Amino acid sequence: MHTCRNCNQSFQTELALELHRDTCTKGQLFCQVCGDRFSEGDATQDGWHYECPSEDCEGDGLQEDLYRVDDVRTATH
Repeated sequence: MHTCRNCNQSFQTELALELHRDTCTKGQLFCQVCGDRFSEGDATQDGWHYECPSEDCEGDGLQEDLYRVDDVRTATH
């Protein structure tokens, strides 16, 4: 079994898991540089290095410029 680390849904094959990661709503990332949201699959080629997929943006690195949407907190005053 292969399990999504974001939503804990299990899949029979690694391919099914990879396809799921592109659409997993819990796997959404947010770029604090440009403000775009995108899937984890769009931000990495190898699963280790992350960068914003927007052409004009230089945001990169999880917990540096890119954050999981669930981790982003809205501040209210």
